[in-house]
Amino acid sequence: MKLRRMTIAAAAAVAMTGLAACGGGSTEGSAGSGTGGPIKIGIKFDQPGLGLKDGAKYTGFDVAVATFVALSLGHKEKDITWVQAPSAQRETLISTGQVDLVVATYSITDARKEKVSFAGPYFIAGQDLLVKSTDTTITGPDTLKGKKLCSVKGSTPAAKVKDKYPDVQLQEYDTYSKCVEALVGGAVDAVTTDNTILAGYASQPAYKGKLKVVGKTFSTEKYGIGFKKGDTALCQKVTAAINSMITLGHWQTAVKANLGPAGFKVDTATNPPKTEPCS
Repeated sequence: MKLRRMTIAAAAAVAMTGLAACGGGSTEGSAGSGTGGPIKIGIKFDQPGLGLKDGAKYTGFDVAVATFVALSLGHKEKDITWVQAPSAQRETLISTGQVDLVVATYSITDARKEKVSFAGPYFIAGQDLLVKSTDTTITGPDTLKGKKLCSVKGSTPAAKVKDKYPDVQLQEYDTYSKCVEALVGGAVDAVTTDNTILAGYASQPAYKGKLKVVGKTFSTEKYGIGFKKGDTALCQKVTAAINSMITLGHWQTAVKANLGPAGFKVDTATNPPKTEPCS
């Protein structure tokens, strides 16, 4: 672990060379100024393989990306304060200054761009379904009529289900972990969110062999890093950090370490993704 952190730190130092060319404009001492100091980053606390809090330990692909970006911005790992960022609260956490960045399976959408700015994407996922391993009746979204489906309030997957599949009995909880518990307990028939998130739950020791991902994605989810709207200078620096993480091979290492154990297969047609220009 110590060696891995040192490697990430060294890679981030290399990335700083590219960041210097992105220009200024951030307030001195802010999270994006490159001067270091405290930085607050919103992540999920209950998504295995992506953002998971276990005591004082934080793990997952989002955590790895967020750490690389923070180091690239001139912060140290000890400067990071991890803040829980439930789906419905992400815009509020950013706009009220409770966090500097959100790296929490945060899909880039036009509606969200009206409230916050994004850098990325740093990963492209797809919405899928999680069911009991013995369930043969649910094979995709077209077989959900009359079924009880769980998702999280304020999430992109929940919004898509309401819009495209009105015959589904949608149950909205505040976390995906509660949805998975409801699935195992028989209170719902399926859980829907991104395939990355579902694979993480299916691989957990408590659920291994009990759950399966259907494997039929029906959306494209571009994970971005969110921050206060209009901060173009910060966008340029975060984008440069994402590109450096990919170029230096640390993105690939993080994917393998965090999503590989779940048997998750990355769609190489879309990943690693090409970052979008800042505006």
